[in-house]
Amino acid sequence: MYGDEKGGPGQSGFTSGPGGWQHMGGDGSSQTFSFSFGGPSGSRFFGGSSFFGFDYNDIFSSFFGGGMNHQGPFGGFSGSSRSQSQSRNSRKSIRAISSDVFKKEISDKGMTWLLLSYTPALQQGKQHYESIIDEVAGLLQGAIKVGRINCETEYSLCKDLGMHPGRALRLFVYSYKRNEKGTLEEYKGDLVAKNVKTFCQDHLPRFSRRVSLNHFDLSSSNLEKYPRVILLSTKKDTPVIWRALSGLYYRRFSFYDAEVHDVSEPAAKQLGVDALPAIIGWLPNGERHILKSGISVKDLKSAIKDLSLLLDSFEKKNKKVASSQASKNQKDSAQRKLPLLTASNSDALCGDKTPVCIIGAFRSSRAREKLESLLSKVSQKSLTRRPNVASGSRDSVSYIFLDATKQPLFLCAFDKSGYKSSDNILVAFKPRKGKFAAFSGDMTVEEVEKFISSVLNGDIQFTKTRQKPVLK
Repeated sequence: MYGDEKGGPGQSGFTSGPGGWQHMGGDGSSQTFSFSFGGPSGSRFFGGSSFFGFDYNDIFSSFFGGGMNHQGPFGGFSGSSRSQSQSRNSRKSIRAISSDVFKKEISDKGMTWLLLSYTPALQQGKQHYESIIDEVAGLLQGAIKVGRINCETEYSLCKDLGMHPGRALRLFVYSYKRNEKGTLEEYKGDLVAKNVKTFCQDHLPRFSRRVSLNHFDLSSSNLEKYPRVILLSTKKDTPVIWRALSGLYYRRFSFYDAEVHDVSEPAAKQLGVDALPAIIGWLPNGERHILKSGISVKDLKSAIKDLSLLLDSFEKKNKKVASSQASKNQKDSAQRKLPLLTASNSDALCGDKTPVCIIGAFRSSRAREKLESLLSKVSQKSLTRRPNVASGSRDSVSYIFLDATKQPLFLCAFDKSGYKSSDNILVAFKPRKGKFAAFSGDMTVEEVEKFISSVLNGDIQFTKTRQKPVLK
């Protein structure tokens, strides 16, 4: 199930790490961030214990542990023989799939389905097919769902999907193996539960990105659209459980996984992990949390259920932090809105006491919005903000706007035409020396930041103005 069927030493079980989440502070210390699920004290998972009536250490000891001495339907994990027996003794009914069910519950929903295509006239071997489907559903319970489509009553659906049985029953997996859009892959191998299970397992989602911790940003995830979580394990390939979860939480989390051989490795130490496998998550404000370490499970179904609880809780925390951060950013944005240069405020904003003025001139509302976004971001970066000791000002650079349509004479001091052919203009101006440098690159945060850094570091040549800039 892990993708590495060989197992390895020291993988026959794990001792559960500290319960709850661990928040890693700037000094490398950790704090417990607990979510109580009730129940008596004991083995702790996400701040609570025995919520489902069993020890979480037992749950997680089998899923990620186990060697070749414990082979079973999960491919080298302890406790699997019991799960296999249970799956055979508790056959689940195969759901009848209609066009509406396919559209609402299957199509691009992130869950892998094993589907039987049949017509009422095709009864020979149908019971055997359903028996195999039931057994595979038991072995991969939680990771896949199973269904059957009557292509006589759902003729249009089968035709559109290209899965009409014709003269023989057909078996398909609705898969996310190749891309983010679900596709049907037909199983054409021997009708043996083990082979069908392997086929289903191979077609589980692959939305988790395999990374090397040496090249992975361990600091913050605030640039990503979704909350970020990473699984650290000793496995060479992405574990099946993680692939299944990446489908179930597609477009809700950004999934990553990495191979780590020991917690003594520098990257693992930096993350504060004390036992493997471990799941780490990042909040929108950049805070890092150890969601669980020393993970072990009893079976696939309970693993997905319990890890889903963990992800659900972390998602709620993310939304709360994101909402708080958005309010703060909105407030900060209003506070640091850049001023518009006029004759009345020119001495204060771009007078002789200001070493450098970064002037963003615009000729349209769209150009102003773009400049405002760029300069607001760049003006907050530390490398573009220097103390002005001589003047007592906090910054040696002033960021301001200029309405080019209302102040054409001002721009004529820098360019004979006043940059009439440009919708937005960026100029660095030294009022006391009467010199300027015009930006000529692409209007991106990176390029503007390079320009301003060059201005402050003295790496760019300034030119004498044609005349004294005039404001009206």
